[in-house]
Amino acid sequence: MKPPILIIITSTIILGTMIVLFSSHWLMIWIGFEMNMLAIIPILMKKFNPRAMEASTKYFLTQATASMLLMLGIIINLLHSGHWTISMIPNPIASTVITIALAMKLGLSPFHFWVPEVTQGVSLSSGMVLLTWQKIAPLSVLYQISPSINPNLLVAMAATSVLVGGWGGLNQTQLRKILAYSSIAHMGWMAAIMVYNPTLMILNLTIYIMMTLGTFMLFMYNLSTTTLSLSHTWNKLPLIASLILALMLSLGGLPPLSGFIPKWMIIQELTKNDMIVMPMFMAITALLNLYFYMRLAYATALTMFPSANNTKMKWQFESMKKMIFLPPLIVASTMLLPLTPMLSIMD
Repeated sequence: MKPPILIIITSTIILGTMIVLFSSHWLMIWIGFEMNMLAIIPILMKKFNPRAMEASTKYFLTQATASMLLMLGIIINLLHSGHWTISMIPNPIASTVITIALAMKLGLSPFHFWVPEVTQGVSLSSGMVLLTWQKIAPLSVLYQISPSINPNLLVAMAATSVLVGGWGGLNQTQLRKILAYSSIAHMGWMAAIMVYNPTLMILNLTIYIMMTLGTFMLFMYNLSTTTLSLSHTWNKLPLIASLILALMLSLGGLPPLSGFIPKWMIIQELTKNDMIVMPMFMAITALLNLYFYMRLAYATALTMFPSANNTKMKWQFESMKKMIFLPPLIVASTMLLPLTPMLSIMD
């Protein structure tokens, strides 16, 4: 893709999300979603092949359906309240339809089927945008309407998302699919806390974006898309292999790493709201995620490639990619736990 075209498309994606973030008018929010959706498709098809074409079509159809449902919810709300402003949604049907539309955009279960397929079909850089930037706009709208969301609906979707995100990743060897299932599970954690403490959702989103960006950047640096190609890292780039180990465990939410902060605080907040079964269920299903991250970490950093002479792999060219943001992202993704008291005060 030529640089001027890439700049125009990227700025449209950013502008679409910004319009959603800063609007208080439902129509503007809908327009922002549409701009964002139509501009992301060329990014998904950057490496043009049948897989990318299929992934982009799946993404377009899902997002278009979600946009249609969102507009339906907005119109029902308009007929009942008489205004376009985002405020309390008095009508339960409008609230439910809007919540379902945003859940489809996010890839919450039971509308999660497109996420692994689309992520697997596109390149690593496009997958990175899909699983980080594209989550910001729908979550910001859910944040704004959180007082009028039906808690039972959202908690049910959250529980199934955490379960699907854990079970789905167990058999996978494709790294992009593993990160897609991890994304579904993280969205489930965010949805669970949305009604009770929306600020915690923003904290979780921030830490999730940092961890996912760091992981994708390491995979891009390595040009790894499967567990097998990742297992060659130890011979060639031992430091990168150990960083992938740390990031994987952080994504799984293992304490003393940053990924534990949102899980800890969400479990604490849910128990404060007299929910015992839900946080216990979520903590147990988080172990499934931790299992497949451990498996990846084991394949990457804890097994040696079967070769007596470690220099045999040196024929691979050195990666010339410049990853400027990687060091701060890795530090933020692994070492934020001591800041938890400050973060809990902010909540």
